[in-house]
Order: sequence, then structure tokens, then C-alpha cells
Amino acid sequence: MGDRRHFIKNAALGTLGVSTLLSCKRETKSVVSTAVSGDKKGTKPLIISTWNHGLPANEEAWNQLKAGKSGLDAIVAGVGIPEADPKVRSVGYGGYPDREGKVTLDACIMDSNSDCGAVSFLQNIKHPIAVAQKVLENTPHVMLTGSGALQFAKEQGFKEENLLTEASEKDWKNWLEKSKYQPVINIENHDTISMLVIDENGDITGGCTTSGAAWKMHGRVGDSPIIGAGLFLDNEVGAAAATGLGEAVIRTAGSAMVVELMRQGKSPDEACKEIVERIYNKHKNHKDMEYLQVGFIAVNKTGEYGGYSLRSGFNYAVYDEENGNRMEDSKFKMTWDN
Repeated sequence: MGDRRHFIKNAALGTLGVSTLLSCKRETKSVVSTAVSGDKKGTKPLIISTWNHGLPANEEAWNQLKAGKSGLDAIVAGVGIPEADPKVRSVGYGGYPDREGKVTLDACIMDSNSDCGAVSFLQNIKHPIAVAQKVLENTPHVMLTGSGALQFAKEQGFKEENLLTEASEKDWKNWLEKSKYQPVINIENHDTISMLVIDENGDITGGCTTSGAAWKMHGRVGDSPIIGAGLFLDNEVGAAAATGLGEAVIRTAGSAMVVELMRQGKSPDEACKEIVERIYNKHKNHKDMEYLQVGFIAVNKTGEYGGYSLRSGFNYAVYDEENGNRMEDSKFKMTWDN
């Protein structure tokens, strides 16, 4: 996939003189930008999502868009595929539990008007992304958490169910024998699923969903439900989303900073790389640096897309009309041997 790695900067993006959005509930108007051709220029609609479970997620989201559904509905249906898949151990049903054996889920979603909804520390609901959409649509709030999020989900018609599978429970019990916290690293597999969508009108939406770090402390919340950390978009500029260790992303307001760098004229690849470099510089002397992995995906208003990760192995799924649904390898700063 190296032939796709040469990225042509979009000089036109640097002329966007728009101000930073100050509220997730503030409406914005779309700015029509001139598309610039390049190896990583997608056609509209365009869907990009993290890791190999992004392929079936993209497929479902694409079908939703083609059926006339909104970007929000496409994301909820798309990432709902890995949420319901017990073989995916980092999202939804079958996700790794916390140190008390409880599966707790985080998710957020954001639309082209910068309206957003999120849930964190949600238990017993298989599809947190769908609950996040209901927070966006049916409340004046951005985030609901814990028992309040569960109460709201049930009021919205979601049914409680046990999310701890036999396989995840077995791994948890094996971990209990040592009870040593160490993040489970998926070097070339999967983690949080984040999805960014550009529809036929050029409007951007995004979403994230995860079961969080394995064996985390009960009550821990990562970056995925936090607007500005795990996900951010400005429909006049572009969008970004994160995967990997959430604490590192939160410390740098990662996704928001990627979007702001694109506002200043950086390409998606360049913006993602700069934030990963920043994360590296802040964590290079950390005692757990050897376990750290963080990656970002991004799109800009013209349809350029890209990604960058701290370590090798990160990839993402891309779907557009011209090239179909495929995996692309991310550029990275270092290998796991470093």
C-alpha cells in the first residue's frame, strides 16, 4: 500500500479563515472548497474507519448512505456491526471487562452542525453509539454517564443484556491471577473503532465506540466519548478521530488539535503526524512507553484523508465510489522494536 502514501498538500485549505467553534451545539455553514487531486484524495461519499473491523462497518455505513440515510444513521449502523460482534474484544458485546469483571462502554457521535452526543461508563447496553445518538437528538446535553446513561438508554427503549462473553470472562480470570495492570496492545488487529463520513453533499459526521482499556479501574473513562479528544470535527475544515491509549490522547486534546492543524493548512497526514509527535515527546520518558500506541485518522473538506500512528501496525478502512472498500496501512513513527 506504499503507493498510496505520497500525500499532496491542499494549498486551498490554508485559505480557510474560519474561527474555532466554541460550542458543540453551535450551528455552522458549509464552505465549498476546491478539490485537489492526490494519491489520497477520495470521492464523495467517503467513509474512513479504524482497524480491520472497519471493513464490515464501512460496508454497512455505505449501504445506509446509498439508501438515503443521514451520516449519523450511517455511522450508528456501521459501527454497530463490531459493537455486536463477540470476536471483537475492544468494542461492545464481548469487549474486555474492567478489573471487577464489568464491561463498561464509551461512545460519542458528532454531526456537521457540531451537535454531539456521548455516553460513558455505560453498562449492559450493546450499542452505546445508538444511545449517544439519542443523547444528541433528544436531550440538551452532550454527555450522560454511568447509571444516568443507563437510565436514559432504558427510557429510550434499549434493553439491558449481559455483555461479558465466556471468552472475555476467561481472559479476565486469567488476568486476576496476576492482577497487574498493563494495557492489552493490539499490534496488528483492532482497538477502538472510529468512523468519519463525508456524504454526497460534502457534509461531515463522525463517531467512536469502545469498551476501553482491558482490566481498567472500575469507572475509568478514556478518550473515545470525549469531544475534542477521541473525536472532533468542524464541517468547514474536516474531522479527526483517535484510537489507542485514551489517556495519551486526552492529555493533548488530540482530535481537536488535528482539526486545528488542518485549519492552518496541514494535510490530514501531516496534521495526524504532528499530534503523534507531540504525544511521543510528552510520553517518551514515561515508564509505560513500551506499551504505548496511539493513532489518528483524519479527513478534510475536500475529501483528502490520511492517518498516522506512534507505532507500526495501525491501519484503517476506506470506502469510496471509485476504489471501493479497502484497507490502507498508516504511516508511523517507530516499530514495536524501538
